[in-house]
Parts: sequence; C-alpha cells; structure tokens
Amino acid sequence: MTDLPNRETDQNPSPPGPPPQGPQESEAERRRRRARFLRELTEARELRDRVQPRRAKTARLRHQMRMRTFRW
Repeated sequence: MTDLPNRETDQNPSPPGPPPQGPQESEAERRRRRARFLRELTEARELRDRVQPRRAKTARLRHQMRMRTFRW
C-alpha cells in the first residue's frame, strides 16, 4: 500500500490549515487565495451535484421553496 500515490500531497504540497499570516502578505495575494478557494468550492459542489443528482434536485427544490416563502 505504500507504493500508491497520495493525492493530497501530490496536488497540494503545503500543510493543511491556514497559511501563515505575516506582514509580507499583500491584499492581492489574499484575494488570489480566496478566489482559488471559491473556485474549488464551486467545483466540488458541481461534482457532488453530478454524482448525486437526486439529492441535488431536492436541495434545489428546497431552496426555491425557501426563497418563495421569504418575506422581503
């Protein structure tokens, strides 16, 4: 089992957890990290919706009902 590649270390060599926050980190770097995170989150949701279409449909219908009954 040790000869199998580890996907986490192959794709993301940095350790898990928040990156170190230092004075050298610029606002642009923080925005780039945030944009990458949001892209990956959206991709994961789309994948989950493709893999579990019935659950995605019920979640979509539930969200529509919630929005219909919400008072502005």
